[in-house]
Amino acid sequence: MPAPGVCLNILSERNLKDGQGSPINPERFLDQDFHQLKRFCLKERLRFRDNLFPPEMKSIGFGPLKREELWKVVWKRPHELVPNPVYIVQGTSRFDFLQGRLGNCWFLASVGALTFQKRIMKQVIQDEQNFTVDYAGIFHFKFWRFGSWVDVVIDDKLPTIDGRLVFVQSKTPNEFWPALLEKAYAKVCGSYADMDAGNISEALMDFTGGPHVTIKLSEASDKLWDTMRRASQSEYLMGCGTPGGQAGLIQNNVLPNGLVEMHAYTVTGVTEVVWRGRPVKLVRIFNPWGQGEWNRDWSDRSPLWEFVRPEDQKHKVVLDNGEFWMSMEDFCKNFSDVDVCCSDVNVLAGSHSSSWKTEVHKGQWVTGTTAGGCPNDLESFSKNPQFRVTLKETVEDPRDEGSPNLLVSLIQKSHKRNRHLATNFHIGFNIYEVPAHLKDQREKFPASFFRNTRFVGKNEAFINAREIMEFFRFKAGEYLIVPSTFQPNEASSFLLTVYSKTEAVIEDSSGYGITRTKMIPRDTDDSFQLFLQYADKYGEVDAEQLQKLLNENLYAGHSQKTTGFSLDLCKSMVALMDLSVTGRLSEFECLRLWKRAVFLKDIFYGMDVSHTGSLSLNELRNALKASGFVLSDSMLNLMALRYGDAGGEITLENFVVLILRMDCMAKTFKRLAAGGRNMMLGENEVMFLNKYFMHQNSK
Repeated sequence: MPAPGVCLNILSERNLKDGQGSPINPERFLDQDFHQLKRFCLKERLRFRDNLFPPEMKSIGFGPLKREELWKVVWKRPHELVPNPVYIVQGTSRFDFLQGRLGNCWFLASVGALTFQKRIMKQVIQDEQNFTVDYAGIFHFKFWRFGSWVDVVIDDKLPTIDGRLVFVQSKTPNEFWPALLEKAYAKVCGSYADMDAGNISEALMDFTGGPHVTIKLSEASDKLWDTMRRASQSEYLMGCGTPGGQAGLIQNNVLPNGLVEMHAYTVTGVTEVVWRGRPVKLVRIFNPWGQGEWNRDWSDRSPLWEFVRPEDQKHKVVLDNGEFWMSMEDFCKNFSDVDVCCSDVNVLAGSHSSSWKTEVHKGQWVTGTTAGGCPNDLESFSKNPQFRVTLKETVEDPRDEGSPNLLVSLIQKSHKRNRHLATNFHIGFNIYEVPAHLKDQREKFPASFFRNTRFVGKNEAFINAREIMEFFRFKAGEYLIVPSTFQPNEASSFLLTVYSKTEAVIEDSSGYGITRTKMIPRDTDDSFQLFLQYADKYGEVDAEQLQKLLNENLYAGHSQKTTGFSLDLCKSMVALMDLSVTGRLSEFECLRLWKRAVFLKDIFYGMDVSHTGSLSLNELRNALKASGFVLSDSMLNLMALRYGDAGGEITLENFVVLILRMDCMAKTFKRLAAGGRNMMLGENEVMFLNKYFMHQNSK
């Protein structure tokens, strides 16, 4: 049984601080260790079979193939297809592969762009892999996924029909890096079918982890050519797409000019030639089909090439290999957008300085707590995660005065495992300048702040895309970034990345963990009349007697939404208040518990403004604060997920146990950590705390 997700999250955060998630120290995708698995296979003389992405029908999924064709699929290893399989034949090139029976031109166009950047390509495909030395039928690839590099393990069983690869295939029959790369990415997406249809920007980012910009060509400025030219001189990946056809027309319809509708292409180069004495800007495009080209001006056989300077003739290549030139003007007319992904932010910003710094923060929009929606409802909007950014004064290149000094990127990450099941919400962010008199505030800013403060920056519009980004130029000072979905209560994780040319300090404005602001008052009064009615002959109360006491007395005069305290909850509370670890409460211990329960009951019903007998998750933060606890967004989300019911409601009994447990654990860890800041617990100590103090099954 794997470790709980909350434990994995803690480990992930620790590992990130230790440098894990970088290209040289990636996270293990689905917790598979490539080197350990390979050693085991070599020792046992086995060929690896990936049980987490098995060579079965479910790994293909429904869509790419007809149902009757799915039954014909046979999964074969490369040496079963050709006598001498090779991973890479004489280097990698965009001309190595042909698209198969899968609508993943967006992915293959990105692969075409990737082949130009040998350093990044080597990082992704691990080019030392082979089918000879220490071959065990296991391969691995690295992709950037939502803030971290991950190492993805696969076996080399590939889907075939009648002895031919079903999906991407190499022009050289015994070369297999394209098919294995495609399989690894299919595993990341959930299945081959989950790769069907997409945006080229998605794969560009997953290959590089770098910032990217999408430029709509219908709105392109005069700076477009300069951006593309600068990108081509840097470590870049560029792709573009054609617009869709009219309703009723088949997708991928080939137009008379040779272009394909609703199709992704790779931008493989830009140049300027001199034609009849005047300069002409050209863009080189590659079709991932490996064939099918533009057939108008500046195409392979265009007569315009006859009138360029001799030194420009080298650009003319007459081959039906899917690659062609076209003028910048025709490019903007016939393509809808261009995506530029570049490791150098200066290329995208159009600036000269190379001193950009990067800060990455992960967060969540959780239904009922931090999924507050857009500023249309400021009360709800203020519940969103908030991030404080302090921009410091810096010396800047004089040529960059007026150019952007801040890039904000927001990426949403669905909780769904399969890519096609993921929902992209309309997302956006607003930026506010923090006035001087509020700079010492460390808690979240309330709705009143947003009513009285106008935003100083935001993204252009809420868009249902995986990522949105925007450049800004701000003076030194403190700012607040609020990422949100357009509608409230849309649950998703997100990644907020801030690139700054100046030195910047960024922190989660909701704080960290739990802060105890006051103690629940103790009452030493020993005149506890109820106790005698429920105590046994030894003057003690066990879990069953406590259950009766609470259910018969605590709810008096108030609405009750559930059946009350369960026996398991009462066992949990006995464990929390049982100082002598006997499984029973003495009169003193029972008195402490009763006084706390009454105190929390009054808070609970005071916050139940709708008089439903339960708290909505939106009311939870105030109820916790009144109880003596201030929680960060991440901790509040965890509490809501753990203690809220399916309808997003928290009952009195769950609220009481939550506060008692938090109080108990805070005291426990404070005492254990009294000897120093770093506290270490042995396995037996952790198991003891977990089993006795933290056990609960209330749902």
